[in-house]
Amino acid sequence: MPSQEPPYLRIADDLRRRVSAGEWPVGERLPSRAKLAETYDVGANVLQRAQELLIAEGLLEGRTGSGTYVRTPTERRPMPRSWAGTAVEGACAPDSWESHTDTRVPAPEHIAHRLGIAPGDATVRTRYEYLADRRPVQLAESWEPMAVTDGTPVLMPEYGPLGTGRGVVARMASIGVRVARVVERPRPARATLEQANLLGISVGDLVTVIERTHLDADGRAVETADLVVPDARWDIVYELAVGPFAETAES
Repeated sequence: MPSQEPPYLRIADDLRRRVSAGEWPVGERLPSRAKLAETYDVGANVLQRAQELLIAEGLLEGRTGSGTYVRTPTERRPMPRSWAGTAVEGACAPDSWESHTDTRVPAPEHIAHRLGIAPGDATVRTRYEYLADRRPVQLAESWEPMAVTDGTPVLMPEYGPLGTGRGVVARMASIGVRVARVVERPRPARATLEQANLLGISVGDLVTVIERTHLDADGRAVETADLVVPDARWDIVYELAVGPFAETAES
């Protein structure tokens, strides 16, 4: 009975095997897509899809105008997303950052939905580039409803008495807004041209986008952000504090 496996998966398996066997060493360019497509007796689009799968896995890398190469393995280090008083071995957290803030930015529809405001309402948008050991490790774009902080000393997140990294919780507390919880939703994505240039990776490389929202005691969103982390370099680690009366439920 003929195999029901899509041709691109079969080709990806064979290319993976050939790379593992050392037919093409690390850093070596593979034959052109046209030549490989002819070898496997498939169309160029099928061969391209197989290579894109291996690029997503981190086995290969595409270089614009040059071809496809066997990628040099990159060590993935843990990047903590929370701190509960204990260290994560080998972990790396950003140690510096650059930021740019714009006020009175009309909220795009998807941001307005996350913040519970009307599309077009004024927001404060801040873009961040985070560094560790002077290397770019993370990007972030933060949005706050301007109605929450307008006329206060904390309107600009990185300026004023509570700027320079004090964070959303401390800033909001200073104006009487208590942040009660933070919700994060990680999802995989592909690096855009802008993200690739800022992070020093290739366009289309796998990244993790963390959609983060700070909510006050009434459930009102006071900030939402998208954090972008290169997947090939960082293993995102969530560390959760356990209260004295927490119980473990097994299902």
